[in-house]
Amino acid sequence: MIRITEIHKRFGTLEVLKGVSLEVSPGEVVSIVGASGAGKTTLLQIIGTLSRPDAGHVEFDGRDLFSLNDKELSQFRNEHVGFVFQFHNLLAEFTAFENVCLPGLIGRRPRAEVERRAAELLDLMGLSGRRDHKPGQLSGGEQQRVAIARALVNSPTVLLADEPSGNLDSHNREEIHRLFFDLRDRLGQTIIVVTHDEHLASMADRKITMSDGLIVCP
Repeated sequence: MIRITEIHKRFGTLEVLKGVSLEVSPGEVVSIVGASGAGKTTLLQIIGTLSRPDAGHVEFDGRDLFSLNDKELSQFRNEHVGFVFQFHNLLAEFTAFENVCLPGLIGRRPRAEVERRAAELLDLMGLSGRRDHKPGQLSGGEQQRVAIARALVNSPTVLLADEPSGNLDSHNREEIHRLFFDLRDRLGQTIIVVTHDEHLASMADRKITMSDGLIVCP
């Protein structure tokens, strides 16, 4: 489903990615590990089209993404990519339900459809009783589950997670880890996760190790 071929990325004189190639199948959970500065987050941002490579290709179902212009890429991201970060980035003035609905409304999908999907996802996350709470009224683990629901509201092709449990205590971290695999099993969700957590990495279908801008262990 996803084919990444010979990706290079440089920031000034620093070459961060040095010819990375990777394929990801539908419904696969792939973890990417490596020391800080190995290029993991840069690769994830390129897969998610948040950053353009200097050379190489990223294909989704045979479609070369970086042949698209910025407007087309923005539409692609909204429709096909869900993002989860270490810090949930929920909007403090909105409820959990409203935060989950936002990407669907931004994508101009019918409100009734978006609200139905948001309610389903909050139920899947075990948060039906917290839908009208604002982020400040939720625990860290609850906030991250809201962020995951938000990432899924447009039924993305792939969920990209960058250190999704890095800011959580051990109990909430374990819950988030189990949730990813529940999403794969129940929704067939494809997930690529960058993590320093060896437990989460080892749970994945495949663990990719990066070092100095290259994949060293596929």
